[in-house]
Amino acid sequence: MHSPLSHPSLMDCRRLFLRDYEVWINIGVHDFEKKGEQRVLINVDLFIPLALSTPKADELDEVVDYDFMRRTIAERVKLGHVHLQETLCDDVLALMLAHPRVKAARVSTEKPDVYPDCDAVGVEVFGMKS
Repeated sequence: MHSPLSHPSLMDCRRLFLRDYEVWINIGVHDFEKKGEQRVLINVDLFIPLALSTPKADELDEVVDYDFMRRTIAERVKLGHVHLQETLCDDVLALMLAHPRVKAARVSTEKPDVYPDCDAVGVEVFGMKS
Protein backbone atom coordinates (compact mmCIF):
# COMPACT_ATOMS: atom_id res chain seq x y z
CA MET A 1 0.00 0.00 0.00
CA HIS A 2 1.32 3.42 -0.90
CA SER A 3 1.65 6.09 1.74
CA PRO A 4 -0.77 9.00 1.39
CA LEU A 5 2.31 11.20 1.77
CA SER A 6 3.22 10.17 -1.78
CA HIS A 7 0.08 11.99 -2.99
CA PRO A 8 1.32 15.22 -4.65
CA SER A 9 -0.92 17.49 -2.56
CA LEU A 10 0.36 15.96 0.69
CA MET A 11 4.08 16.04 -0.02
CA ASP A 12 4.37 19.29 1.98
CA CYS A 13 2.88 17.63 5.07
CA ARG A 14 4.07 15.90 8.16
CA ARG A 15 2.21 12.86 9.48
CA LEU A 16 1.06 12.87 13.07
CA PHE A 17 -0.20 9.51 14.29
CA LEU A 18 -2.01 7.76 17.10
CA ARG A 19 -1.45 4.02 17.02
CA ASP A 20 -3.61 1.29 18.58
CA TYR A 21 -5.57 3.57 20.90
CA GLU A 22 -7.71 1.13 22.89
CA VAL A 23 -11.27 2.10 23.70
CA TRP A 24 -14.21 0.12 25.04
CA ILE A 25 -17.39 0.92 23.16
CA ASN A 26 -20.85 -0.49 22.69
CA ILE A 27 -20.63 -1.38 19.01
CA GLY A 28 -22.29 -3.93 16.78
CA VAL A 29 -25.50 -4.94 15.04
CA HIS A 30 -26.11 -8.28 16.77
CA ASP A 31 -28.18 -8.49 19.95
CA PHE A 32 -25.31 -10.01 21.94
CA GLU A 33 -23.08 -7.08 20.91
CA LYS A 34 -25.60 -4.55 22.20
CA LYS A 35 -25.43 -5.97 25.73
CA GLY A 36 -21.90 -4.81 26.52
CA GLU A 37 -18.82 -2.98 25.36
CA GLN A 38 -16.20 -4.38 23.01
CA ARG A 39 -12.55 -3.55 22.75
CA VAL A 40 -11.76 -1.47 19.66
CA LEU A 41 -8.34 -0.28 18.52
CA ILE A 42 -8.31 3.04 16.71
CA ASN A 43 -5.50 4.32 14.52
CA VAL A 44 -5.31 7.87 13.21
CA ASP A 45 -2.91 9.54 10.80
CA LEU A 46 -3.19 13.30 10.44
CA PHE A 47 -1.52 15.09 7.56
CA ILE A 48 -0.62 18.65 8.46
CA PRO A 49 1.07 21.13 6.11
CA LEU A 50 4.61 21.88 7.24
CA ALA A 51 3.79 25.59 7.07
CA LEU A 52 1.21 25.00 9.83
CA SER A 53 3.18 22.50 11.90
CA THR A 54 6.81 23.53 11.95
CA PRO A 55 7.57 25.04 15.34
CA LYS A 56 9.76 28.10 15.44
CA ALA A 57 9.82 28.59 19.22
CA ASP A 58 9.50 24.91 20.25
CA GLU A 59 6.05 25.60 21.74
CA LEU A 60 3.07 23.25 21.86
CA ASP A 61 0.62 25.77 20.43
CA GLU A 62 2.62 25.79 17.19
CA VAL A 63 1.61 22.21 16.36
CA VAL A 64 -1.40 19.92 16.54
CA ASP A 65 -1.35 18.35 20.00
CA TYR A 66 -1.64 14.55 20.27
CA ASP A 67 -4.20 15.13 23.02
CA PHE A 68 -6.57 16.48 20.35
CA MET A 69 -6.82 13.02 18.77
CA ARG A 70 -7.32 11.11 22.03
CA ARG A 71 -9.73 13.62 23.57
CA THR A 72 -11.83 13.86 20.40
CA ILE A 73 -12.10 10.08 20.04
CA ALA A 74 -12.95 9.67 23.74
CA GLU A 75 -15.73 12.24 23.40
CA ARG A 76 -17.14 10.42 20.36
CA VAL A 77 -17.03 7.05 22.15
CA LYS A 78 -19.01 8.54 25.07
CA LEU A 79 -21.95 9.30 22.76
CA GLY A 80 -23.13 5.72 23.01
CA HIS A 81 -23.97 2.74 20.84
CA VAL A 82 -22.83 2.55 17.25
CA HIS A 83 -23.93 -0.23 14.92
CA LEU A 84 -21.06 -0.21 12.41
CA GLN A 85 -17.32 0.31 12.44
CA GLU A 86 -17.83 2.24 9.22
CA THR A 87 -19.98 4.77 11.09
CA LEU A 88 -17.41 5.11 13.88
CA CYS A 89 -14.59 5.57 11.34
CA ASP A 90 -16.54 8.16 9.37
CA ASP A 91 -17.41 10.08 12.55
CA VAL A 92 -13.81 10.13 13.77
CA LEU A 93 -12.58 11.15 10.30
CA ALA A 94 -15.00 14.09 10.19
CA LEU A 95 -13.92 15.21 13.65
CA MET A 96 -10.23 15.04 12.69
CA LEU A 97 -10.80 16.97 9.45
CA ALA A 98 -12.68 19.65 11.40
CA HIS A 99 -9.37 20.77 12.93
CA PRO A 100 -8.27 23.87 11.00
CA ARG A 101 -4.65 22.72 10.61
CA VAL A 102 -5.43 19.20 9.36
CA LYS A 103 -5.33 18.79 5.57
CA ALA A 104 -6.06 15.06 5.40
CA ALA A 105 -6.63 12.14 7.73
CA ARG A 106 -6.72 8.38 7.73
CA VAL A 107 -8.68 6.53 10.41
CA SER A 108 -8.98 2.82 11.05
CA THR A 109 -10.84 0.80 13.64
CA GLU A 110 -10.22 -2.82 14.56
CA LYS A 111 -12.20 -5.25 16.67
CA PRO A 112 -9.49 -7.67 17.85
CA ASP A 113 -11.70 -10.04 19.81
CA VAL A 114 -14.34 -11.03 17.22
CA TYR A 115 -12.83 -14.19 15.73
CA PRO A 116 -10.36 -16.56 17.38
CA ASP A 117 -8.60 -17.35 14.09
CA CYS A 118 -7.50 -13.83 13.08
CA ASP A 119 -5.91 -10.78 14.68
CA ALA A 120 -8.77 -8.39 13.99
CA VAL A 121 -11.55 -7.25 11.69
CA GLY A 122 -11.71 -3.61 10.77
CA VAL A 123 -12.35 -0.66 8.57
CA GLU A 124 -10.20 2.16 7.24
CA VAL A 125 -11.17 5.47 5.66
CA PHE A 126 -9.17 8.36 4.21
CA GLY A 127 -10.30 11.92 3.61
CA MET A 128 -8.71 15.12 2.35
CA LYS A 129 -9.86 18.72 2.38
CA SER A 130 -10.09 20.26 -1.08
